[in-house]
Order: sequence, then structure tokens, then C-alpha cells
Amino acid sequence: MRKNIVAGNWKMNTTLQEGIALAKELNEALANVTPNCDVVVCTPFTHLTSVVNTVDTKKIGVGAENCADKAAGAYTGEVSASMVASTGAKYVIIGHSERRAYYHETNDILKEKTLLALANGLTPIFCIGEVLEEREAGKHFDVVKKQVEESLFGLSSEDFGKLILAYEPVWAIGTGKTASAEQAEEIHAFIRKTIADKYGKEVAENISILYGGSCKPSNAKELFAKENVDGGLIGGAALDAASFMGIITAF
Repeated sequence: MRKNIVAGNWKMNTTLQEGIALAKELNEALANVTPNCDVVVCTPFTHLTSVVNTVDTKKIGVGAENCADKAAGAYTGEVSASMVASTGAKYVIIGHSERRAYYHETNDILKEKTLLALANGLTPIFCIGEVLEEREAGKHFDVVKKQVEESLFGLSSEDFGKLILAYEPVWAIGTGKTASAEQAEEIHAFIRKTIADKYGKEVAENISILYGGSCKPSNAKELFAKENVDGGLIGGAALDAASFMGIITAF
């Protein structure tokens, strides 16, 4: 059975002190609640150890927002998958649309990051999705298929089954636009079929595919009700404990 998951991506927000305060608030909000989903927060690198030590990690998983595509060495300013794992974090976001757009991360680079994350026992939250021009040109299916195939289809069935996928319509991130629940379901179902064609139905049915793109308490329930939408990768709303809880309780 695939899991329902709500994961927060804090992006380049919060000082260390603010991040600890947010983690404490979320931890308290979940203290007497048994959510119907796994909860994950992905924080800046500087916060990882502190947040791991602040939250009940049985209830809240902690992840990084990125990792390097090299194992170690003279790569000033980079943070390796093994460094992330050494903080106690269990997850890492790979291939977020902002990394692809602003830092020119290619499918080949993301393939290396995924391999290193898995080798270090981390669960990759692997992001895919199209920009507005690709959506308007009707190329969104081709774009996401290529992203999955070129970065992930070299993995064994066992390793592929360790992934979480996150579909992000890039045109809906931080814009206030949201893919309709029907649009989200259509492409999530396509992604699942693409996986089934390569790895078989069982692998495809067991992988969680999250929706990312202006998901908030007001629309989460409608999105999460769709058969192939297994949760959300949440940006702005994850920076407010009450809003994030509103999304968690949508399940």
C-alpha cells in the first residue's frame, strides 16, 4: 500500500532560530494527533540537526532540500548526501523546479543525486513537472515522461520503489494558480502508467506521487481525494504551522 504524505519545503526561508520555533510549533500541534498521512519537513541545511533534535521523529520526518551530485571532495559550498544523512535527516528533495531552472540541474545531474541519496539511506522526494509554455503547447506528458525516464529508469525495481515522486506544474508554484484536481489526477495517472510500463503494476501502485504547486488548506481536500494524488509537497503554506496542519488534516 502506498503512503499518504504531506511534505513541507521551507526553501530559503527562516533563520535557524525561526526554524526551530516553527518545528516546535508543528511538533506541539501533532503531539496529541494521529494524522492519516506521513508528515515530513524539508529544511535548509543549517537547520537539519537542530530540527531533528526538536521534533518527535516518529511523527515528523526531516529532510534536506537538496544534496550534491558528488560523494565528497573539493566542491566548495556543496553538501553531500552522506553529510545530510549524518544529521539524522531521512529524506532529500531532488530536482525541484527551482533547482532545475535557476541552477541548471539536468536529468543526468539529478540521476547522480538520486543514486547518492539512495546509497546513503535517504528517501529521495524526486520532483518532475512542466513550465507554462510546455503545458500550453500540450507537451506536459512528454516533459514529465522524459524527466522520469532519463533520471530514474536506470534504477532497479527495488531502488525505484524507495522513491517518492512529486509532480509540480511549474506554472502553479508561487503564482497562486493551481492545477485543477482533474488536471492533477490526469497527469498523476499518466506518471503511474509510465512507471507501470517500465517496472510493472505492483511497483507503480505502491509509489507515492505528491502534488506540488500552490496547495493550501482550501484546496488540499479536493486534490487529495483523487485516486492518484497521494499527498502534497507544500511550499509557502509549510511556513505556517496552522496552515500546514490544515493540509495534513485534509486527509
